[in-house]
Amino acid sequence: MTRYVAFLRAINVAGHARVEMSRLCNVFTRAGCVNAQTYIQSGNVIFETEDDCAELFQKIRTNVCRLTGEQSSVMFRSARQIHALVNGAPFKAFDADRTLKLYAVCLGGKPRSVPAFPWADSKERLEAIGIKGLDVLVVSRRKPSGFYGFPNSFVEKKLGAPATSRNWSTIKKIEEILKVERLKVKVGK
Repeated sequence: MTRYVAFLRAINVAGHARVEMSRLCNVFTRAGCVNAQTYIQSGNVIFETEDDCAELFQKIRTNVCRLTGEQSSVMFRSARQIHALVNGAPFKAFDADRTLKLYAVCLGGKPRSVPAFPWADSKERLEAIGIKGLDVLVVSRRKPSGFYGFPNSFVEKKLGAPATSRNWSTIKKIEEILKVERLKVKVGK
């Protein structure tokens, strides 16, 4: 069995589909996934499969669209990709600064081109510092309004690919869940 994480775009945020996480897990289970579980309400689903990924991923996308009633983007990452991203410590230079928000922006496909990093949006106070695979790393600083810029449209416009953003703490927590599950499998629990 291979473990994956699905990151759904625009789930349980203002102006978009409201979805109970139990119903979302059922969509994944009906598609053929095993041990589907969610993490927080923003559309993060951890699951296992032995199936052909391309076919399964398409089935999941179709079923999610039926559930939400709108075109919902779903980005998939293997547990191995999540582990490599977190273990690469891409935000090491920023970890101590508690005034920042750090994001991994998961792309749904290859970008049309990737400009040299860093690139920034001074109005939104966003700075893309790099890319690892299909995950763009973004630092967000507090704006004069007191709010932080959100990187999704910033990255989509720059790279021409659909994306969904996750706070770095969410990515690290998902990686911890994946580690714990991997240990359970190794000791046969």
